Amino acid sequence: MQRWYFRTTSVMIVRIWSSWLVHQTSEKFDFAPEGVTKLHLDAPDNIFMEFIPKFDVIVISSGHWFAKQSVYILNNEIVGGQLWWPDRSRPVKVNNIEAFGISVDTILSAILTHPNYTGLTILRSFSPDHYEGGAWNTGGSCTGKVKPLANGELVENGFTNIMHKKQVMGFERAVKKATSKSKLRLMDVTEVFGYRHDGHPGPYRNPDPNKITKRGPDGKPPPQDCLHWCMPGPVDTWNELVLEIIRREFEGNQNFSS
Repeated sequence: MQRWYFRTTSVMIVRIWSSWLVHQTSEKFDFAPEGVTKLHLDAPDNIFMEFIPKFDVIVISSGHWFAKQSVYILNNEIVGGQLWWPDRSRPVKVNNIEAFGISVDTILSAILTHPNYTGLTILRSFSPDHYEGGAWNTGGSCTGKVKPLANGELVENGFTNIMHKKQVMGFERAVKKATSKSKLRLMDVTEVFGYRHDGHPGPYRNPDPNKITKRGPDGKPPPQDCLHWCMPGPVDTWNELVLEIIRREFEGNQNFSS
């Protein structure tokens, strides 16, 4: 956990790292050995939940960690896994995309039914990546992108679209379960930031002065980051959007629509 306190405005910003937003363990569970991350999809991250009553505003974002190795547990049963499924005779009931949607429902439902939390929760939608010609580990590239895409140039990303869809479905399920006086808003950045293929570090992903930033003699691109965003960069707009959502809520703007 990291904290920043701004004395002039009496505001504290807290950053809590929760990779999947649900309860995770590494102990042996059924046929999943010790050491592999187990995700209890129907239980929220208990460390994160401890701090809920202390916050006035919560901003949540997640998704890309569901591409990493993990075991999915639901109702105390192993139902699937990502980059892990040793027994091919057993059917996989939940894949990583479905697991993401369930996790969104779980964490948001836990917040919206928490008896001691009355604040505002903002869910930032799935952040798009811009790897072209491959994935992050198979030669995908965003080198040479110097300006945003124009209207009509956006290339649909199937994985981004389905992850966004599952996230919104989880959001909508959670809204129906709300029992507390807290508020929930969706900050949807997925489509509009699909146009910002120019906003990633690309080959300038680390401070190494000797890093390779140009294509090799064989035409292959150098290793690069087309998922995370430059700072300063397009994500500065996210701060403006968060501030506007907060302003409208706490100033009681009746024209605000979720």
